[in-house]
Amino acid sequence: MSKVSPSANGIGIRAARLLHPVTRLGLAALWSGGLGGLLIALCLLTGSRFGSTLYGWATFVTLIFTGCAALLFFAWVRRVVMWRLRNRLIVSYLFIGIIPIILLLLMAAVSGYLFAGQFGTYIVLSQLRSTVQHLEAANGALAEQLNLLERAGTLNEQIAGQLAALTGKSFPLRTITVVRGSDTFTIPANGSGQRDTGASVQGDSDGLVIEGDRLYLRAVKRYASGLAVIADVPVTPELLLAATAQLGAVTLLLPDRGGDVQIPAPATAGRQARQVLRTGSVGPTSQRWDPTFKFFTLFDLIEGETGKHQMGAVGVTTRPSRLYGALFSTLGDESKLLSRALLGLLIFFGLIELAALYSGVRLSRGMTRAVAELYTATEHAERSDLAHRIEVRGDDQMAALEHSFNSMTASLEKLLAEQKEKQRLESELAIGHEVQESLFPHRFTGLSSLEMLGVCRPARSVSGDYYDFIPLGTDRVVVAVGDISGKGISAALLMATVHAFIRAYSLEPDKVIAQGAGADALGAGDGQMYYRGDGTSQSRLAPGRLMATLNYQLFRSTPPEKYATMFLGCYDAAARELRYCNAGHLPPILLRADGSVERLDTSGTVVGLFDGETYEESAVTMEPGDLLAAFSDGVTEPEREAEEFGEERLIELLRKNRQQELRQIGEVVTGAVAAWIGGAEQPDDVTIVLARAR
Repeated sequence: MSKVSPSANGIGIRAARLLHPVTRLGLAALWSGGLGGLLIALCLLTGSRFGSTLYGWATFVTLIFTGCAALLFFAWVRRVVMWRLRNRLIVSYLFIGIIPIILLLLMAAVSGYLFAGQFGTYIVLSQLRSTVQHLEAANGALAEQLNLLERAGTLNEQIAGQLAALTGKSFPLRTITVVRGSDTFTIPANGSGQRDTGASVQGDSDGLVIEGDRLYLRAVKRYASGLAVIADVPVTPELLLAATAQLGAVTLLLPDRGGDVQIPAPATAGRQARQVLRTGSVGPTSQRWDPTFKFFTLFDLIEGETGKHQMGAVGVTTRPSRLYGALFSTLGDESKLLSRALLGLLIFFGLIELAALYSGVRLSRGMTRAVAELYTATEHAERSDLAHRIEVRGDDQMAALEHSFNSMTASLEKLLAEQKEKQRLESELAIGHEVQESLFPHRFTGLSSLEMLGVCRPARSVSGDYYDFIPLGTDRVVVAVGDISGKGISAALLMATVHAFIRAYSLEPDKVIAQGAGADALGAGDGQMYYRGDGTSQSRLAPGRLMATLNYQLFRSTPPEKYATMFLGCYDAAARELRYCNAGHLPPILLRADGSVERLDTSGTVVGLFDGETYEESAVTMEPGDLLAAFSDGVTEPEREAEEFGEERLIELLRKNRQQELRQIGEVVTGAVAAWIGGAEQPDDVTIVLARAR
């Protein structure tokens, strides 16, 4: 029977509650959500657009679902989130300090900036509109006189100039353009010279007109007879003198050549649009807190050449004190009413602050009482008075914490005893780790033609991996690498057994081989683990027979589920030959001096799992510069984002560092595996044995 984890069980319960709600609100949310999704799908399939009946029903049902889901969410927040002490403290701090401050700052910043900016730009634009109205009145009076002369047939440029001089005292820079059918003449302002306006009389709109890089105030009066009188006044600093005296600096911007104007940032004003006019200055501050701020807004203007409407921008740089003076300059003593209104608003927000403070105090009072009682209880526990109990009141998380503390004091003595036992076991594991480390021959330099190194990084205190270097005389050595099934203590004990068996069978095989093992385990009649070489008197170790004997012993001395993978090899220095047998272990990698790779493949199944298994041998010659790497699955099988470290990365590391010392190669490989695992727990023992022919 498979086991279900608590987290998976919790997820299943929550999913069941979502699909089978017990409250009316939950049922309404479930049905409205399902119906809304179905209607939206139908809208997509049928191509229904905004305004259709199906689209309207889908929107209506979706709104119902949104409301129900919002209510369920707030209910969940109240039931689950507010139960935690940490969340209650956060809510208390929000109500006491953060929410009132945010409200006040947000209101002051947003409303103050928008109001002040709009008011400042309104003053500038209203002054320009007022000037346009005066210009319209003066131009209308002049146009009526010129129209009478036109009807009498006595209108000429000289008479028009005299009349314009009489009516233009208020606008010394005014330019009058008179259009009489195809005849057009211009009456320039005094000292301004002649201005070509042949393309600037399009349209009948009064207001702001843009021509080239200049901005003008224009008033147009046309008659059915074809007579048109157009008055233009350039926008100059003198024209904005009243606005600059009240506000500070004023900037007028023309649209760019594409017909749009972009309101520039304060630091880049005038770079995204052509600047027409900048006049006035902010001046020094009049009080302690009187900062400078800038505000831009758009206004409508007319393109003189085409009569098209464009958008310009007006910017104001001013201070709050100057805006306040301009705003209340006409109120006098009545401005006190506004001050009282502001005071009333301040009192209102102060009441909100007091209400938030009161709510925060009430929320925190229950928590501080429980914390005080917990502190008192910890003092009793510190004096070893474990009989003290907390009086539990309420049913929230603090009450649960008090229950937990009472249970803790009742079982504290038992936990202390278990802690001492755990420390004793950890001490014994540390001793076992030291003993196991002493079994590993970390380095072997007994042969002039071969150097060897072994590295083992246990996943826990002790390791289930095994490796050994066993010298046989002065010219041979046995290399053994294995991986015991499982981890921890049981794997380490079996590793020690394997270590003892292989050492005994390798050094004195004739004395330790079991009676009867020759026929059952070795698959040969003589039952010997050594055999004679062709034409020589020197005996050599038979790794296959040694493996069969090891399988025979482990099968009879270990539980059925215990087994090991093993690689055994005997290196002959005189012949530079490695004769090996691989029992289910990962194939070692032989990296030749020319860069080619050979794998010493499996020649039999694992040892200790099946009785009567036989194992074949293979041989390979190791030339100078060849590098052999035998490793456990803890090197190649660690995963990161569903990808294993793999043999290809191991081979690449060996190729890059093959000229380094074996100790450095081992550190590079184990370090790369550790970096691949990252902060996760090491899944398996990491063992690698390196041998290099010299």
